Amino acid sequence: MKVKLLCISLIYFVHFQVIGQINPDNIQIVRDTFGVPHIFTKTDAELAYGLAWAHAEDDFETIQQAYLAGNALLSDLIGKKGFGVDFITQFIGSERLFSEKFEKEISPEYRLIMEAYSQGINRYAQLHPKKVLSKKLFPITPKKMFIYAQLQLFVSSGGDFWVKKILGNKLNYKHVEDDVKGSNTFGFNSSKTKDGNTYLAINTHQPLDGPTSWYEVHLCSEQGTDIIGALFAGSPNILIGANRNIAWAHTVNQPDKTDVFKLEMHPKKKEFYRVDNQYLKLKKYKAKIIVKILGIPLKVSKKYYESIYGPTLKNDSGYYSVRTPSLFEAKALEQWWRMNKAKSFSEFYGILKMKALPGYNIGYADKNDTLFYISNGLIPKRVPGYDWANVVPGNTKKTLWTTTYDIEELPQVIQPSSGYFYNANHSPFRSSDSINNPNEDLFPKNMGFETYDNNRSIRIKQLIDEHKKVDYNDFKKIKYDHQFPKPFHYSWMNIDSLFMMSPEKYPKTKAILEQIQGWDRSTSADSYGAGAYGILCFKLRKYYKKLPEPKIFTKSILYKGLEETQEHMIEHFGQIQVKLGTFQKLVRGEKELAVFGLPDVITAMGAIPHKEGKTKVVKGESYIELVKFTPQGVEIESVISYGSSDDPNSKHYSDQMELYTAFKTKKMTFDRASIFQNASRIYHPR
Repeated sequence: MKVKLLCISLIYFVHFQVIGQINPDNIQIVRDTFGVPHIFTKTDAELAYGLAWAHAEDDFETIQQAYLAGNALLSDLIGKKGFGVDFITQFIGSERLFSEKFEKEISPEYRLIMEAYSQGINRYAQLHPKKVLSKKLFPITPKKMFIYAQLQLFVSSGGDFWVKKILGNKLNYKHVEDDVKGSNTFGFNSSKTKDGNTYLAINTHQPLDGPTSWYEVHLCSEQGTDIIGALFAGSPNILIGANRNIAWAHTVNQPDKTDVFKLEMHPKKKEFYRVDNQYLKLKKYKAKIIVKILGIPLKVSKKYYESIYGPTLKNDSGYYSVRTPSLFEAKALEQWWRMNKAKSFSEFYGILKMKALPGYNIGYADKNDTLFYISNGLIPKRVPGYDWANVVPGNTKKTLWTTTYDIEELPQVIQPSSGYFYNANHSPFRSSDSINNPNEDLFPKNMGFETYDNNRSIRIKQLIDEHKKVDYNDFKKIKYDHQFPKPFHYSWMNIDSLFMMSPEKYPKTKAILEQIQGWDRSTSADSYGAGAYGILCFKLRKYYKKLPEPKIFTKSILYKGLEETQEHMIEHFGQIQVKLGTFQKLVRGEKELAVFGLPDVITAMGAIPHKEGKTKVVKGESYIELVKFTPQGVEIESVISYGSSDDPNSKHYSDQMELYTAFKTKKMTFDRASIFQNASRIYHPR
């Protein structure tokens, strides 16, 4: 064991000598009463080191899991369940992209950030060897960080969706909106607020645990960084948040960012494909994956190819190439870092022109009373005449796009006269009032922008329209609203027949049906109607998977679901009146709290089976940051679903759950004196 630890230490020591050692004495980590780290340094590199250390203290396991997934090592840890991720991370060619672009395109300033973050993680691993999941992962390097980031960006572009389609021989495409993880953002400026201040709701829904769950932090250096916000495991900087001057949120958008090309293969020559009047040879690769089964590591390889269109797979019907701009762009993390430091709208907009983020809506507000919304993304400039939402021909350079739309060419709203914007993963052409909305006719159809509303977007607009002007309490009520609009309709399925069924015709389930039909559409934890509806939706999941498009639930299927709902209530709760919070729980460790929300309300929740007939929420409402810009400065309040730590032995493992389930927040501040005065712990990372 001593020899093993010595070897690990030597690896880290050599790595430190190469990149230069950060002095932990220059870094102060100040934990507030909820355990949120406020990190103070002289340089941004020291900030990155401090962030790596603090996050590792709170959730080293998840950071490692993220990097293992990004570097084709997950199967070695968890077995065959990690095979798909380990294959995709090699399939997309991130190592080649790193070799081609890292030194050329990533600025020296940001390379320092990545080096310092790597050093912080490695030092933590060196001092806590028992917490290391896999020796093969270490030392962490900027290359490993970069490769993991590219995997996440490919997934966020829908690339994994198409890989699964190709491998499953199911290439018919039908858009299905994500029914749970949908996020919200909205902002009001002084023409819409009673106090003349500017408000922004940052409400990005994600899984509550895992590599894409949020981690809250305050980062402050003497090099101009001073921001409170949240990030994912392994990120060296904040991804959503507010500094003293500006604030922004992200929500997922779904324009058409990824294309699939069917290659026309040579009739005789193996692995040659036609492009116009010539045949080209596919490049052949093998993904090498170590899968641990019953503790025994097995080496597995899987072939893939590369054409001029992109990484390529073979299935029963031929060869298909996947092409998305995130395969060619290296600067996403650096763009987010520069967004952290922006001081004005013009500076922020200039940073967006880096065109490094592959997607995401952006909702923005600042201290100068500016509002801004954009359906951002790297969207290919495609030639007309093809069905770009489906598979297109890969036998002509006509379909081989090479450029993307500039920021100025994307749907956006700048300083709307309405005084507000909003987005809930719905159409960017409904982002303010009718006067300020982007004109759908000005954008080519093959950009693939969403054209639908969902229940969240409809409800937010209804609530905004109820007020000529809003005060801050109105703003918070909109954020925490948990009611469906009346009537409500899903964009991904049709359940309308449920509300047209006559209870008298279904005597066995009459009481349940009457509860749901008489329900006020509120998804509060105390609602019996929401409880009945929530259990019914839970029971309908297995039918949803088998329904053909367009996913219309018939009365006969709904009746089966109602019967199963009633049986579930009686078996597990002994009655047919069950509150939503009795059925649906927020669970961490031994703590279990009744919780609000269902899919596609503003406070959206998605749940999985738990125990004793209950479910536990695992995605939806996660990190919430509410921002108000006033003449005196910026005011921030926030909350996260569990707590700042993933360590079950930490008092911050679950200490925000009560706030969260009660629609309450905690105050955050940039004021250094106040932070130090009220600190629960002040220390250096060593």
